[in-house]
Amino acid sequence: MSELLLEILCEEIPARMQVKAGADLARLLGDALGKAGLVVDSVQSFTGPRRLVFVADVPARSPDVKEERKGPRVGSPEQALAGFMRGAGLSDISQAETRSDKKGEHYVAILEKPGRDASEIIAEAVPAVMAKFPWPKSMKWGDGTFRWVRPLTSILCVLDGKVVPFEVADIDSGNITQGHRRMGRGPFSVTSFKDYRQTLEGKGHVILDACARKDIISKAAKEVCDQAGLVLVEDEGLLAEVAGLAEWPTVLLGDMDAAFLELPAEVIQLSMRTHQKYFSVQDKNGKLAAKFVVVANQVAPDGGVEITKGNARVLSARLDDARFFQAEDVRDGKKLIDNYDKLDGIIFHQKLGTVKDKAERVAALARELAPKVGADPDKAELAAKLAKCDLVTNMVVEFTSLQGKIGRLMYEKEGGDKDIATAIEDHYKPQGPSDRVPTNRVAVAVALADKVDSLFEFWVFAKEKPTGSKDPYALRRAGLGMIKIEVENEVDIWPRWYFEQAAKLNHQDADYLTYAYELDDLQNFLQTRMENLMKSQNRRMDTVQAVWSANGQDSKNLSHYKWYMRARALEQFLATDDGANLLAGYKRAANILKAEEKKPEGVPQDIEPHKGTLPQEGVLFSALVVAAPLIEKALAGEDYAGAMTALAGLRAPIDAFFDDVIVNSDVASERENRLGLLIKIRNLAGTIADFDRVEG
Repeated sequence: MSELLLEILCEEIPARMQVKAGADLARLLGDALGKAGLVVDSVQSFTGPRRLVFVADVPARSPDVKEERKGPRVGSPEQALAGFMRGAGLSDISQAETRSDKKGEHYVAILEKPGRDASEIIAEAVPAVMAKFPWPKSMKWGDGTFRWVRPLTSILCVLDGKVVPFEVADIDSGNITQGHRRMGRGPFSVTSFKDYRQTLEGKGHVILDACARKDIISKAAKEVCDQAGLVLVEDEGLLAEVAGLAEWPTVLLGDMDAAFLELPAEVIQLSMRTHQKYFSVQDKNGKLAAKFVVVANQVAPDGGVEITKGNARVLSARLDDARFFQAEDVRDGKKLIDNYDKLDGIIFHQKLGTVKDKAERVAALARELAPKVGADPDKAELAAKLAKCDLVTNMVVEFTSLQGKIGRLMYEKEGGDKDIATAIEDHYKPQGPSDRVPTNRVAVAVALADKVDSLFEFWVFAKEKPTGSKDPYALRRAGLGMIKIEVENEVDIWPRWYFEQAAKLNHQDADYLTYAYELDDLQNFLQTRMENLMKSQNRRMDTVQAVWSANGQDSKNLSHYKWYMRARALEQFLATDDGANLLAGYKRAANILKAEEKKPEGVPQDIEPHKGTLPQEGVLFSALVVAAPLIEKALAGEDYAGAMTALAGLRAPIDAFFDDVIVNSDVASERENRLGLLIKIRNLAGTIADFDRVEG
């Protein structure tokens, strides 16, 4: 195998694009070479602020290929033979072989394609991959049509130390590269990956591996904080980002004006993280310190003194602005509620009114919902009105991601109620798979009301449903968040109740029947969100569908909480031997009934079975008689585990029945009774779940 080394050097690549770009280069170039007959091995890719690197072992040549092309039958018209020879590159039909099959003799052309040198294939593959590279954003940087994320500087491509010649965007490939923009010691030639990496990480002052850069930054940041008696506020997202900004990372501890600590810690940390890419630092008591950690892309002669001073000046300017905005938001004794009428100036949606309109709807629904979740109705209503009031503050305009938090901080500073303050911030939650779920009762009421309003209004009146990958109003997140809040807080409310209340409170003139179809559709949408929740927890999704489709009760009247608990209990039951064997017995009974019901005579559904003629029939009959009231009582008391236990009592009688009893007896009365027993099994199990929907 030969070693292929490719480096694409360009101006600074956005950090957020680097990881995917490295994976795309490895995949696309590997696939392109493989299709041409060069099966790559030991593939590695590296990414950094200015370079994409691909390293792999490739064969020296692609293999010779022999292809057989079947032609027309012997004796076919001249026109058919001529077309076959032309397509196969034959000058005479005698150059083809004849083969026989059941249809007779036919011609076969043997086409031999010699292998090609790897360098020839690589010279075609690399420009083709670069021409169609899937950057999220790219531009034309020259006069031609070639697009790249940033202007290209050079392309290094060597195969076993020899240059693979090609050209991309007027840049010829070669064996020359360069290291760090400031600290590197000029261009250098490369013969192998080992040589390339040693030189790059030596005099080139470039750490090639992004993971290595992350480790260096993480370790050094903790060390400088520890030496100062402080604690680093770890941030994996920021760590990955700064590792994509520095080729030779140097960690420095800077000083911040302590007067800025009067600002909310969230504002300071957001300014550091988002605008400046600094890490926050805390003292040993967990309080934000007047320090920051910055990652420089060079080793400074003065130990970084001027670098940290410069960064401190920039941070001070940011925080000065924040201090001004904070003062403006409360000038002349202004309170958070004073912003309420200003929400009328923000359009929520063309068909749904302003943000104030939404706040009014959410407040009415939160008040109605509060008693059902154990919250104070007055607090819930006020919290819902205050929840959006920080959207018109200078602080949220500047620090958009702090919406909710700014409102909480303002209300707390006014001396407001703690439950209401918590609800102001938490009503947006959960906003992602790792975000916490509100547990404060007032926050639960407002968060649910906010999500229900969005789902109901967008679904029924704005007609803005998610489609494919598009979900501009985050309705999938709202639906999943609603269910997570209900499950974690054991909120036992029928989903339809929410939407009926939303209609009654805010759309008194609307006819409920006119949007009944949309509510059914919304219910199905929420079922999919429930399945997604189960999937995210590595649980079975088929149990969600099985519980939803249970008969003998209106399963659509189940709250999401009960639905989830039943699906989880069913999953746990199916994981036991009793559950697995009972499922097998149920499937067998159901399959026999399906087969019999397809016959012209069918199967009467009103058969009243009895003990039958064989002992096994009698035992099964008695077990069904005993289990039925136990299951009914357990379901009525929401003892789903108890219902499963009662159902498990049927396992042994069902096993014995199928082992020793012939269902389709020649005696009509016996056949009817035995089919009746199977119907009882199916119907009784169906009150718990639709086991036909359970895999296995």
